[in-house]
Amino acid sequence: MRIHILRTGEVRVSTFLPFGGDNCSLLKASGITTPKKDWIWLPVCCYLIEHPRGLILVDTGWHREMSPDGVYDKKAQIKSLGSWLLYHVNQGRIPKGEAIDEHLREMGLKPGDLDYVLLTHLDCDHANGLRAVSDAKRILCAPEELACARKNGFVRYQKKWWNGVDLRTFEWNGSEGPAGKSFDLLGDGSVVMVNIPGHCDGLCAVKLTNPEGKFVLLFADGGYATKSWQEMITSGVALDKKMQRKSLEWIREQSLDSQCIASLATHDSNVEPHVIEL
Repeated sequence: MRIHILRTGEVRVSTFLPFGGDNCSLLKASGITTPKKDWIWLPVCCYLIEHPRGLILVDTGWHREMSPDGVYDKKAQIKSLGSWLLYHVNQGRIPKGEAIDEHLREMGLKPGDLDYVLLTHLDCDHANGLRAVSDAKRILCAPEELACARKNGFVRYQKKWWNGVDLRTFEWNGSEGPAGKSFDLLGDGSVVMVNIPGHCDGLCAVKLTNPEGKFVLLFADGGYATKSWQEMITSGVALDKKMQRKSLEWIREQSLDSQCIASLATHDSNVEPHVIEL
């Protein structure tokens, strides 16, 4: 397998959102009480996996329409997200060439060449770009996440991000992970989605394993950086704080495993775009 780490723009948030810790309130994490000078820009990463059995994209990042000229655009972002509230929680920008369909085009690919799009969850910086790859053969997320999105739609999710997209849920077929729920995509253990709830109900890590047992863990927003699991710093946004910490403990355990060659968060500022050979 070859794993391409692609940067699909940036997101600007209060420092309490990624690193607020166990006792951080949602109000504090939202940044509403934090001066903008204390907010930080973090990368938004997606992953293109060249697997012997097909092309797999993990997450989609921002859609170009929210940053038409490659810079931060308040009016365009509010229109794209469909939410004034979300704009006040996180701002985004995508330099030219970094939207997911632009990355694919640069690599000589089309969205229709993708065999799978796997969504770790449906937050805006992971699913806003979904319509740009709607021609992919299969687009999947956890059943709990779609239910979570329907339940929390007004505050956190907007169905317009996937309207007109053939978004489907999968059925858990394994018991790996902190919640005892996993999904072996191809039936050979090489691509497994592992439920790591807490940040949201259907959040998944993607574990990629080669025939020798070496693996790469993509833990999405289970933590926001390597220091999250090294220092056990939970994020400020969680639907279930107790489960969020349990999931972070699992991420730490996996990351310290001698077979783990890389453990990556979606928003880690220390991770540069590169290719991992697995």
